[in-house]
Amino acid sequence: MAVAVAVAVACGGGAGTGEGGLGGTMILATTTSTYDSGLLDELVPIFEAETGVTVKVIAVGTGAALRMGSDGNADALLVHAPEAEAEFVASGHLVSGRLIMTNDFVLVGPADDPAGASIAADLPAALAAIAARGRFVSRGDDSGTHKKELALWASAGIDSAAVAREETGQGMGATLNVADQRNAYTLTDRATYLALRDVLDLVVVVEGDAALLNVYHAYVVSPERHRGVKSAQAGAFVAFLTEARTQALIGQFRAEEFGRPLFTPAATKMTSSGGGG
Repeated sequence: MAVAVAVAVACGGGAGTGEGGLGGTMILATTTSTYDSGLLDELVPIFEAETGVTVKVIAVGTGAALRMGSDGNADALLVHAPEAEAEFVASGHLVSGRLIMTNDFVLVGPADDPAGASIAADLPAALAAIAARGRFVSRGDDSGTHKKELALWASAGIDSAAVAREETGQGMGATLNVADQRNAYTLTDRATYLALRDVLDLVVVVEGDAALLNVYHAYVVSPERHRGVKSAQAGAFVAFLTEARTQALIGQFRAEEFGRPLFTPAATKMTSSGGGG
């Protein structure tokens, strides 16, 4: 895409020119939900074909992705923990931040709902019911989902250490499988849950609370702080994610399959984590 390449070149950073115009390589560190849902399998090949840039995707928890950025071991990030992101923006490790999309978190659990979470008055009450009568499987990996989970326990006035709670230290797909095997509850982004729903016995027990909004931002790792960052390629990728055609693809992604979009495009809004434009 000519617009993406033009923006990227303006950002600086180097690489040779490929058939698509810009060329070179870059590393994208991202949350597992964008990978497990299949979204990047659709978007990255388009970007590569149109810019000549080869993208290496490393799917980890958001905490690990942010650390990769702050260590200069990635060129671009696509993550979903706004409060944690803001710290890295403020310290100068991340620049050119853009709001890309949203979806939501849901609490899922066994179909027979032994804790009665689905009939609780609200989200805090559902968490209290799980703490009292259920088992909970946590990612425990410093991901955006793990951070959100801990924040939800705290907001509900529940000490997570007192909950019958197992930490997997793994990504969302693996954690959903463990929760399924344990007949337990877990917090998941809706996209990953829907992508795996047919092989799970877990059902959604709580959804729709405002606290469950899940927000994704993309960033370029600062070339001023980290020598060798492929800022031209990273800038092109962030620009590509915000373009109207890409945003339409995000909004349509697997929507027909699941009867609803997995992600809601949001790039017309300024990032809440600093940077922008």
